[in-house]
Amino acid sequence: MAQETTSRSSFVLLQVGGQRFALSADVVAELAPPVKLHMFPHTSPSVAGVIVRRGHVVPVYDGGPILIGKSSSAQRFYLIARRRVGKTAEFGAIPVNGECELATGDMNPPPDEHPDYVKGTLAVGDALVEVLDLDALIASHAASRQAQDLPEERQ
Repeated sequence: MAQETTSRSSFVLLQVGGQRFALSADVVAELAPPVKLHMFPHTSPSVAGVIVRRGHVVPVYDGGPILIGKSSSAQRFYLIARRRVGKTAEFGAIPVNGECELATGDMNPPPDEHPDYVKGTLAVGDALVEVLDLDALIASHAASRQAQDLPEERQ
């Protein structure tokens, strides 16, 4: 009988829109209070702007359009996480609009039909919460925005 592989780990539960998601706690650097979002002309479709945190410019990635179908406009905090960009690591922030909490549990494999940015599920009470892969979520958002922009460029 084959056993499913699970890993007991810590997760940060976050709220985007009215939905809960989880990130592996080992990628989360901090939860920062809302600060001014600086916006500037750029061509990175996944970047909503930048914040300055602890002397560093941190890009803000709005996962709302992919996760809940609309932008996360009313954030209470920025969840700052480490992400891989090529061979380097950098910080990135995502706006969250509810309380965050720490949970420990077994991450189970994702459902058969799942987006690339869902790397598993976590049982929290009676609910199953999707565990996000932040790098894949950002890539998915960028690909979605580029696909939306293509028809307009042809006109």
